[in-house]
Amino acid sequence: MKSLNFNHLRYFWAVAHEGSLTRAAERLNLSQSALSVQIQKLEHQMGHPLFDRVGRRLVLTEAGRISLDYADTVFKAGDELMSTLEGRPVASRQVLRVGALTTLSRNFQLEFLRPLVVRTDVELIVRSGTMRDLLAQLEAHAIDVVLANSAAQRDARAPFRNHLLNQQPVSLVGRPRPERPAFCFPEDLRVEPVLLPSLDSDIRVAFDRLLDLAGVRPIILAEVDDMAMLRLFARERAGVTLVPQIVVRDELDSGVLVEHCRIAELTESFFAIVQNRKFPNQLLAGLLEGYLKSGPANAGL
Repeated sequence: MKSLNFNHLRYFWAVAHEGSLTRAAERLNLSQSALSVQIQKLEHQMGHPLFDRVGRRLVLTEAGRISLDYADTVFKAGDELMSTLEGRPVASRQVLRVGALTTLSRNFQLEFLRPLVVRTDVELIVRSGTMRDLLAQLEAHAIDVVLANSAAQRDARAPFRNHLLNQQPVSLVGRPRPERPAFCFPEDLRVEPVLLPSLDSDIRVAFDRLLDLAGVRPIILAEVDDMAMLRLFARERAGVTLVPQIVVRDELDSGVLVEHCRIAELTESFFAIVQNRKFPNQLLAGLLEGYLKSGPANAGL
């Protein structure tokens, strides 16, 4: 496979933006003939002409336009790299790459990312996946942070850092039913159907333990691993649903759903998992600092 000569590419990039060999040669402190030879070498290497002459002007060919797009990306990235390594702010659009568990509350994700969602100088890339896949991407520097409801295991090989962002109460919620007496937990679950998170959920495991201790065998309507779907089921089906309050915040505020019982023994934790890096993403650093200062949790575990 041919290897691109980046010196030749930079000469082409200068000529393409100047539109003139003369001006580009002055800018690069080269003779026109030397610059022309470098461009010809690049064209030979690529196997395509990059410029057409129209009178005294140089006009990009189709191959030249494609090459310029790539060259712009390459040299912009190089400038941003140097700015980052030198600790200088990057004036151009910044990017934050976020991984979020597929089952994680969308309301929580939006709450965490809201300061950046409204910024026009920021590009947010949000990817969903399993904890295993997302941590692999984090370790490979493909994403900057993983949002999850459980902490990542730490070891010498993968030194992850878990920031506890929030802890939300967990409740049994359902449609309003003013004609019925107050819900009695856990006894009413002997007769009241319940929608539950899947067995992969920490709160489901803790919930099952509570019922086992009480000797209650629940009537399970459904087990759902996606919090967004669990929220929809809670709206549509009779019975009660075990869910962190933040998942159904809008429904509770509007009265579509009501809290029948808050389970004091259960909470849902939300973590931002990062990897120790020499050059951390400054967008993420600011986001974490602001969130941890304003939120109820402020520990990096």
